[in-house]
Amino acid sequence: MQIILKEDILNLGYKDEIVTVKNGYGRNYLIPQGKAVIASESAKKVLAENLKQRAHKLEKIKKDAEALAAKLGGVSLTIGAKTSSTGTIFGSVTNIQIAEALDKLGCNVERKLIIIKDAVKEVGAYKAVVKLHKEISVEIPFEVVSE
Repeated sequence: MQIILKEDILNLGYKDEIVTVKNGYGRNYLIPQGKAVIASESAKKVLAENLKQRAHKLEKIKKDAEALAAKLGGVSLTIGAKTSSTGTIFGSVTNIQIAEALDKLGCNVERKLIIIKDAVKEVGAYKAVVKLHKEISVEIPFEVVSE
């Protein structure tokens, strides 16, 4: 079944994209939650008109994302965490701590846009990916140190 997404959905697509999903996922989750609509011919025409009208606005959003990506390009973070004597962290470092560290540097990034591939449970160097736009993502190295 083809649907038009009303918002960005991780691992599926971005807002205003037409994607193909299984019938049950579309009818039982995406459409009732208001995250998508069925991609009928009339809905596709409305989408095309809306995209034409929003083209310059989307270009500005992309330029802002590129500017933030340039600002984040040379950033390296150091995050302190409470650790045991063996170097294991009590808890873990999540995207929330990375978002707070970036906010202290003056780069306001929403925590939902930060993706850490592996669980950070030990002291060491790691990398996080910040997806600023569907075409723009920045890899940020960060080091976890013992407090």
